[in-house]
Amino acid sequence: METPLILKSLTSENDYLAVKSLKDLKHVMWSETLKIWKIAIPVALSLLFQFLNNSSTSIYAGHLGDIELSSFSIYQTVIGSIYFSLLYGMSNAITTLCGQAYGAGQFQNAGIYLQRSWIILIITCILLIPVHIFATPILKLLGQEKEIADLAGKYTILVIPYMFSYAINLPLMKYLQSQSRVNVIMYIAIVTLLTQNALLYTFIKVFDWGIIGLAMASNISGWVFSGALVVYTIGWCKDGWNGFSWMAFRELWEFIKLSIGSCVMICLEQWYSACIMLLAGHLHNPVIDVGSFSICLNIQGWHTMLLLGVSTAVSVRVSNTLGMSHPRAAKYSFLVTMFQSLLLGIIFMTVIFLSKDKFALIFTKSEDMIHAASELAYFLGISMILNTASQIISGVVIGCGWQVMVGYINLACYYIVGLPIGIFLGFHQHLGIKGLWGGTACGIILQTSVLILIIYRTNWTKEVEQAANRMQIWSSNKEQRSD
Repeated sequence: METPLILKSLTSENDYLAVKSLKDLKHVMWSETLKIWKIAIPVALSLLFQFLNNSSTSIYAGHLGDIELSSFSIYQTVIGSIYFSLLYGMSNAITTLCGQAYGAGQFQNAGIYLQRSWIILIITCILLIPVHIFATPILKLLGQEKEIADLAGKYTILVIPYMFSYAINLPLMKYLQSQSRVNVIMYIAIVTLLTQNALLYTFIKVFDWGIIGLAMASNISGWVFSGALVVYTIGWCKDGWNGFSWMAFRELWEFIKLSIGSCVMICLEQWYSACIMLLAGHLHNPVIDVGSFSICLNIQGWHTMLLLGVSTAVSVRVSNTLGMSHPRAAKYSFLVTMFQSLLLGIIFMTVIFLSKDKFALIFTKSEDMIHAASELAYFLGISMILNTASQIISGVVIGCGWQVMVGYINLACYYIVGLPIGIFLGFHQHLGIKGLWGGTACGIILQTSVLILIIYRTNWTKEVEQAANRMQIWSSNKEQRSD
C-alpha cells in the first residue's frame, strides 16, 4: 500500500511499513503505545478530575439524604445529559477539523474553527435555557415523583451558569487536544477539582446551604476551569491562535451542519442512559432503583473518563495521521489502542466483581441502597468491557469524520433494538433495573459489532484522500483568496 502524497506534511514522522515479522510488530506496538499514552494519560486524568467534580457533588448530595441524591441523579442523567451531550457532540466537529488541519500543517485555520464553535455553542445554551426553567413540569410530565422533580427542577435553574461554562471549555479542550497540548488541561483540572471540593465543604458542612451550596460550587468551579483555559490559549498558545477574527462568523451555517452531524452520534448514545433513568423512575421502588443505578453510573463514569482519554488520544492520532497522509499509522493506532484498552477493561471488571458489596459505601450509608447497588455489580463489570470497545471505536470515528453515519447506527442499535429489549425485560419480565440494563448491553454489542465490521473493511488510503478534500473545503486561506 503506497502512502499517497496528497498533503504536504510538516512533520519528520514517516508512515509505517507493513508489519511482516515479530520485530515489526514490536516496533509498531512500542511506537504507538508511546504516542497514544503520551496524550491519553493527561487527557484521561483531566477528564477524571472533571468527572470527580460531579462525583463530589453527588457524594455530598447523597450525604444530605436519599431524596437529594435521587434528585441530583435525575438532574445529572436527564437535564444535564441533554445539554452536555448536545454541547459535547457539537464541539466534536472541531476535533476532526483541527486534528486533520494540524496534521496537514494548516495551523492558521484552527483558531477560526475554535471561534466558530464558541459562537454555535453559546447560541445553543441560550436556546436551552427554557429547558432549565421548566425542568420541574418536564420531569413530572415524564412521570417522576413530585418531591424528586421539584428538588431536581430547583437545582437545574440554579446551575444555568454552569451550562454556559461548557460552551467555552469544551471547544477549548478539543482545540488544545488536537495540538497534543494536554498537560496544561490536566493541571487546570486538578486546581478546579481542589477548588470544587473546598467550596463544597464550605457551603455544605460550614454554612449548611444544602442544594443551593451544591449549585454554587458547581457554577464557580465551572467558570474557574473555563477562564483558566481561555487565559492560557490567548496568552501562551501561539500555534493556530492569531486573535479574534470576523472570519469566525463566515460559513457559520456549514459549520452548524457539521456540528449537528457530530452531535447526533454523541446524543443518541448518551441520551440512552437518560431514557433508562427515566424508565427506572417508573419501577416499583423508584428512589432505590434510581439511586443504585446512579451509583453504578458514577463508578462506570470513572472508568469512562479513562476510556475517553484513550478515545481522545486515538482520535487525535488518527486525525493527525490522516492529515499527514499516513494511512497505515491510522490503522495501526486503532489496533494497538483497542488491544491495550480491552486489557484495562478486564482489570476494571475484576475489581468491580471483587468489591461488589463495598463500592456503594463511597456514595451512601443506606443499607438498602448498598444492597441494590451490589446486585447490579455484574452488569456494571460487563458494561465496562462493552464500553471499552465502543469508546475506542468512537475515537476512530471522530478522527475520520464519520459522525453522521454512526449517528444512524446508534439510532438503530440503541433505540430500535436496545430500548425495546430493555423495556420488555424490565417491565414485562419483571427484571426491573437489571432488565433495563440488559437491553443497553444488547444495543452496545450490536453497535460495536457493526462498527468493527466497518473499520475492518475501511480503505485507509481513501480516508487520507477524504481528509485532504476536507481541508481544502474548510481552508480559511481559500476564503481569504475569494475576498
